[in-house]
Amino acid sequence: MVKLFDTPLEPPRLQRNDDDFALVRRIAESGQDHPVLMLNMNRYAPDAGFPDRGRYLDYITGLGPFLEGAGGKILWRFPVLGQAVGEQRIDEILACWYPLHRVFLNLYEAPGAAENFRRKGLCVEYAVIHRCPGAHPPFAPFPGASGIASGA
Repeated sequence: MVKLFDTPLEPPRLQRNDDDFALVRRIAESGQDHPVLMLNMNRYAPDAGFPDRGRYLDYITGLGPFLEGAGGKILWRFPVLGQAVGEQRIDEILACWYPLHRVFLNLYEAPGAAENFRRKGLCVEYAVIHRCPGAHPPFAPFPGASGIASGA
């Protein structure tokens, strides 16, 4: 069982993985912090209004400005149309990019954090966030590739 890191601004069902948070802290404090891409796999409450109304719309329209104010940004988001393999039922994937792990860690103290996490708690029923390399996030061109991303 994964030990959870208590994040008081979020409900218990959305608490963070303690081991990964510890690693993110070590990276942020190492003097070698670097960009990180967080892939958010979200399932919304049936009455949240996904994909275009209600509490979902309040959450998603506020999330972009909140992240930008904190130093990150939403690169893209897509609805999930189906699942070819596995058992994780989600509604949407959001790619959130941060120039440093430290920026991600500081989200809870950023201006507007309490309101952002309140809105998230009202509409996100289930979430898994995958931490990925952020130097060359998906759908971003690699340097010297003439705007075409390679598998490098």
